[in-house]
Amino acid sequence: MPRHHQKKSSAPGGSQRQLRVGEQVRHAIADILAQGGVHDADLEGHIITVPEVRMSPDLKLATIYVMPLGGRDTELVIAALERNKRFLRGEVARRVNLKFAPDVRFRVDERFDEAERIEKLLRTPAVQKDLDKNPEQDPDSDREEEQ
Repeated sequence: MPRHHQKKSSAPGGSQRQLRVGEQVRHAIADILAQGGVHDADLEGHIITVPEVRMSPDLKLATIYVMPLGGRDTELVIAALERNKRFLRGEVARRVNLKFAPDVRFRVDERFDEAERIEKLLRTPAVQKDLDKNPEQDPDSDREEEQ
């Protein structure tokens, strides 16, 4: 049996340390962007939200999920952040106390689109009919009460 087992993390975002460091990196990036620390013409007119940062298990790679306000010009904003990734990595290294400065990569946060898609599904007539169904008429309601 091998001595070094890879523990599978039960948390969706990784280990507790990954989550904590990711949150610190998220705060650092959000502060830099909010204060206008990145001087790029493509970022000037955009307010950028940083909802999540996922760290690799060795904490050497930070995947930063961003979304411009209103969801417009996402490709333009991602390209501008990629052009300025060296500066942002240096700023993260100064603000977050880690042994190594993590490499950063930027991705568009798709959760807003997914939430909108689910909202549209919930508003469809077929789903509304199921939601408005009277529980007394539902034959499965007896099984739920027994458990």
